[in-house]
Amino acid sequence: MASTTTVELLLLVLLFLLLTAAAPGFSSSPELSSSPRSFHRRHGSPFLGQAPNDRRFQISDDMFWKDDRPFRIIGGDVHYFRVLPQYWRDRLLRAKALGLNTIQTYVPWNLHEPEPNKWVFEGIADIEAYLKLAQELGFLVMLRAGPYICAEWDLGGFPAWLLAIEPPLKLRSSDMTFLHYVERWWAVFLPRIAPLLYQNGGPIIMVQVENEFGSYGDDKAYLHHLVTLARKHLGHDIILYTTDGGSRETLDKGTIPGEGVFSAVDFSTGEDPWPIFELQKKYNAPGQSPPLSAEFYTGWLTHWGEQNTETDANRTAAALENILSRNGSAVLYMAHGGTNFGFYSGANTGQNESDYKADLTSYDYDAPIKESGDVDNLKYKALRRVIQEYSGVVLSLPPPDNGKKGYGLVTVRKIASFFEVLDGMINPRTAVESEQPMAMESVGQMFGFLLYVSELPIMGTSSILKIQKVHDRAQVFVSCTMDKNGGSPRHVGVIERWSNRELVIPKVSCSSNISLFILVENLGRVNYGKYIFDRKGILSNVTVDGAVILGWKMYPISLDICSKLFNVNPIKQVSISRTEKISAEPGFYEGRFYIDSIEQVKDTFISFRGWNKGIAFVNNFNIGRFWPLFGPQCTLYVPAPILRQGENVVVILELHAPNPGLTINLVKKPDFTCGSKQYQK
Repeated sequence: MASTTTVELLLLVLLFLLLTAAAPGFSSSPELSSSPRSFHRRHGSPFLGQAPNDRRFQISDDMFWKDDRPFRIIGGDVHYFRVLPQYWRDRLLRAKALGLNTIQTYVPWNLHEPEPNKWVFEGIADIEAYLKLAQELGFLVMLRAGPYICAEWDLGGFPAWLLAIEPPLKLRSSDMTFLHYVERWWAVFLPRIAPLLYQNGGPIIMVQVENEFGSYGDDKAYLHHLVTLARKHLGHDIILYTTDGGSRETLDKGTIPGEGVFSAVDFSTGEDPWPIFELQKKYNAPGQSPPLSAEFYTGWLTHWGEQNTETDANRTAAALENILSRNGSAVLYMAHGGTNFGFYSGANTGQNESDYKADLTSYDYDAPIKESGDVDNLKYKALRRVIQEYSGVVLSLPPPDNGKKGYGLVTVRKIASFFEVLDGMINPRTAVESEQPMAMESVGQMFGFLLYVSELPIMGTSSILKIQKVHDRAQVFVSCTMDKNGGSPRHVGVIERWSNRELVIPKVSCSSNISLFILVENLGRVNYGKYIFDRKGILSNVTVDGAVILGWKMYPISLDICSKLFNVNPIKQVSISRTEKISAEPGFYEGRFYIDSIEQVKDTFISFRGWNKGIAFVNNFNIGRFWPLFGPQCTLYVPAPILRQGENVVVILELHAPNPGLTINLVKKPDFTCGSKQYQK
């Protein structure tokens, strides 16, 4: 009996050894031992002295592991800076009902450091609150910390004041001066989010280094420096990752060999993902390459002057199924796009920097969760159906679409021409004088408008004015003097970056020199490609009949005080009849509408159909640019948290001429059908 028991015991021990030898965590084969579950090789076996409830997110066996269980990322980008904080929960709940288990978001440096050493982490910039909310709702987080993010965001997320530094910085490089500012930024930001790393009890499972660098440059020293810096502040347990296009060229340039940084890929929706995932393996250590599309495109961006981009729902869902059906991971870009409020929308270029294409205010992106949060659409339903099938989780129902309210036609009145209230929008102490025109950034104006003022000699005939290089759009005016009696300078014409045409200055009868005014608008800095160093303003000489104009004063225009200007110091109202011809000069218009009860405070859209181009404020909040003349966006989204019971005020800076009927229309639905095939410059 004793001998039989001994034999059985020996057989049990042998069976245990055979089983444990086959287990991935204990395998001694060269292939698996080179890829332990801990991506950075800091964790031992979960059975060797570590508590079973330790939080760890790791990579091995070409899989993601969450707390030692296989995990597939089904994620989506939802950017906190494109959604009002009051709606963060709403949008994340809709992402949850879509079936997502992970939220990915960029971090725009320029939002958090708008001026050197001025740090902003409140309101829409309260990233810590956003990440904690994501965790509360059950999400993991992939954080795209930059410092460059692209994202169709002004200057790819870099602060514009970097462009004012002399000698000029080389962005996205190992330029020591540039790295100094990166180090200062990350020394402030990364320690703030370190407590939110997964292993520290938070939701962050991965942190991205740079973004699609392989499409830009080949400076490995820069990338290695970022890795060292990230690990200095975040430790060695966090998974760092890069994202690059799925080609050998981009992966050769954008990945960071020898640093244990996970290389993810992105590619066109509908492209066969599996050959690309096989290529991805060549840029990761053996066993360290779970197939991940870090940007699975649900739609695409749209520029002003283009037809609004829309993509087929069923084809998009089929492309996602092709990844999920074979245990691949994907992050929807975008799950919810949101809005480029204020002046933060970016731009792209084509063959040269004059081939300039500014992004819309809307960042709807034809995503499954629409700009206003709506999910009652084919794409949301199709993607949800696929995710439901392959996630193995019973999905909750999405919240019902938020109510919309069409408040109807609102009559506006002209408050003043631009030049009538110019004194209230400029601070003489911020004006800069120079022989030559200077860039916006060099005079401290990062967004919006800069007014250039000089003088011309008396002209007996008409003359030709030329600006060789202007970024992005210049409106030219002349007058004998700044008429203090209510008159305004005479509008001459517009010079745009993409056309760069000459202007004819008509003969002006003046007894003294002629004043020249050039109002330059920044339409958004380039966020992608080799022309990213995109200073704004007049960047060349200004000539009249070939003679260089010298002696300039530059006045930063502050639109932040518009409402205060009109409310605190009411100016003489300008009466304009509906049949009277309206001049093509910039002017301010105001409309007021009333909401009777708090229950009627709903999302709405302001239709600017019939207007030209400008900026709109609702209750002192800059809701963005409108440009229906160029299209395709006719309406600007107004989230309900901006509105209030009682009186609501819309202030409009129209750069040319308003809708002849002097009305705006508050409607329930967005409209992307404005513009014309032939834009008349």
